[in-house]
Amino acid sequence: MAAITASVYTSHVPAIGAALDLGKSGEPYWQKVFAGYEFSKRWLKDNTPDVIFLVYNDHANAFSLDLIPTFAIGCAPEFAIADEGWGPRPVPKVIGHPELAAHIAQSVIQDDFDLTVVNRMPVDHGLTVPLSLMCGQPEKWPCPVIPFAVNVVQYPVPSGRRCFNLGRAIRKAVASFDAPLKVQVWGTGGMSHQLQGPRAGLINREWDNAFLDRLIADPAGLSQMPHIDYVREAGSEGIELVMWLIARGAMGDESGPGTPRVAHRFYHVPASNTAVGHLILENT
Repeated sequence: MAAITASVYTSHVPAIGAALDLGKSGEPYWQKVFAGYEFSKRWLKDNTPDVIFLVYNDHANAFSLDLIPTFAIGCAPEFAIADEGWGPRPVPKVIGHPELAAHIAQSVIQDDFDLTVVNRMPVDHGLTVPLSLMCGQPEKWPCPVIPFAVNVVQYPVPSGRRCFNLGRAIRKAVASFDAPLKVQVWGTGGMSHQLQGPRAGLINREWDNAFLDRLIADPAGLSQMPHIDYVREAGSEGIELVMWLIARGAMGDESGPGTPRVAHRFYHVPASNTAVGHLILENT
């Protein structure tokens, strides 16, 4: 049967993608950011999964204010790279895994989570920047990817509790898939940042690191945090961190052998006007 072997958490700052695409990753400003992912790239080569289930948010490329699903799962065989206003990023197209995606949709919907099934969905920097950080600049991505888009742009957005429980349902779905697949679940977005208004540029190092501590050791308790705490402490875009709870819920250690092993942890500010957080957890 399929199994979730690890989870990966990372910011998806668009400027990181631009730095890679324009050959600026070696510049002093960016060196410390990319240095934090050198271990991760080696780790992924040593622990390449059969499928990545990648949780991210769309930035008005696949969806608009006309139609914003709370949770959308990509079930297509492939996904084009979105043009975000200056042409698509020069990265490989994303190959999907329709069989596993459809199975997860079936299982999760039967567990009373309403998913939108999407069969054509251009993917933007929310998905491609994490892949670039973990994989570098390959000719093709190392495995199929199932895109899972979450609305954290237009209120109301899903609660941390809902996201954490959804992760549990995804784990159950993967475990019932009749093929020996190794699956990783990636949660992306965050950490503290605000892009507009009087608090634009807000970064809260102490809160971010406390969030990482609780994500590792007390995810169920962390999932009870109300939205207002994210917005007050981490800025208006800090709400993206609820997506990390989907990946954490999928680890399933509450009913398993124990807290996942921390393979890597990294935190850095700034990258553009955003705090970069990164974590790799392995199921034990």
